[in-house]
Amino acid sequence: MKFAGLVAMAVASLAGTSAWAQGLGPWQMHEGMGWGGMWIGPLLMIGLLALLIAGIVALMRWIGGSRSEGGARLRTAREILDERYARGEIDREEYQRRRDDIAARR
Repeated sequence: MKFAGLVAMAVASLAGTSAWAQGLGPWQMHEGMGWGGMWIGPLLMIGLLALLIAGIVALMRWIGGSRSEGGARLRTAREILDERYARGEIDREEYQRRRDDIAARR
């Protein structure tokens, strides 16, 4: 049992020696890409992360609906006038005068 452990340690130390012998430097981190790979890689990862976040936001808006609209449409002046007359806030003469004014603006 002890012999197997010693053999395993020897193999592990020999396997690591070849990597240490190369002397990893910053120029060898991205073989074949050179210094440009050190800049392009992180930029691509940031871009991928931004796309992922934008996709999640778009999905949430699509599922839940956009809150900027508020769910209600804008009422016209005529609709507001009709509601005020129906509630009794204004009398018939006032309603007709304002209705004619609104119609004249169009």
